[in-house]
Formats: sequence, structure tokens, C-alpha cells
Amino acid sequence: MEFSEVVKNRYSCKRFDGRKVEKEKLNQILEAGRLAPTAKNLQEQRIYVATSEDALAKIDTLTPCRYGAGTVLVVAFDKNNVYTYPGENRDSGIEDAAIVATHMILAAANAGVDSCWINRFNPDDAKKVLGLPDNEEVLMLMDLGYAAPDTKPLANHDSRKPLSEIVKEI
Repeated sequence: MEFSEVVKNRYSCKRFDGRKVEKEKLNQILEAGRLAPTAKNLQEQRIYVATSEDALAKIDTLTPCRYGAGTVLVVAFDKNNVYTYPGENRDSGIEDAAIVATHMILAAANAGVDSCWINRFNPDDAKKVLGLPDNEEVLMLMDLGYAAPDTKPLANHDSRKPLSEIVKEI
């Protein structure tokens, strides 16, 4: 698919048919995350794949937003392996993990796989429930799968501010 079409047509799917993503497509999606840029190429991202009934049940205790997806990715990062910006007030962990997640969401759309970025959960609870290491921080959960019949983007999906409102010269 043409990249501009991928970006334009991708939406947050809120109702999945329950099918798991095929291994070949899942690997393409994960590879896009692996190839995503990170500050200083530290590659601090950690991606966990939940497909088993047990793992999905754990996800369901964390959020009401699985929407029936048969595959869920957990995107985290190693807090001990981030670039700290000059001024020491920020580090690259969240932004790097967000770039990784965005690459995977767009790769999913390109592969014909629907997705939804989930941020309605407590990251500390997710780390405990999923048994993740103390040095990792969970950024987001990503539903992956196939839209249930008649599922459409939310009504406001195409509502976007004009460039003149969001882009300014300095």
C-alpha cells in the first residue's frame, strides 16, 4: 500500500473479531519496531507479545480496552538504558518507545492488520501483573487483529485541524 494511504486510512479499531495475527504478519510488525530509530541507537525498547488465553486474561485485568483483540503487544523500555538530554530534565525512554509503537502500528496497517493504541491502564500495575523487570517502564498496550464485521472508525476520525493551526514558522 502507498504510505500516504496507510497513514490516511489507519484508525483505532474498537471491535476485533478475536483472530490472532498470523506469525508472518506479526513478525513483519515486530521487525518494524526493531528497525525504529532510538536516541543514540540505544534500542531500549522491549516488546512483549500476548496471545495465550492466560496472557490475554492478564491484559483484561489491566484495561477494558482489549476490544476482543486476539493479539496484544506491550511496549516498554529499559529505564537504565536511555539518553538523558542536556539539562538533565528529560530522557529518551518514552519518545523512543512511542516511535517504536508508531512504526509497528503503521506496519500493521500496511499488512492489513487493525490496531488500537491503549493508554487506559496503570503502567505500574501492568509491570506487576505481567511480571516485568523493575528496570522497565510500560508505555502502552497495542491491540492487534482484525476488525469485527461492520466495524468503522470513530465518527471524528477524519476531523483534523488545518496545517495553518498546527504549523508555525519561527
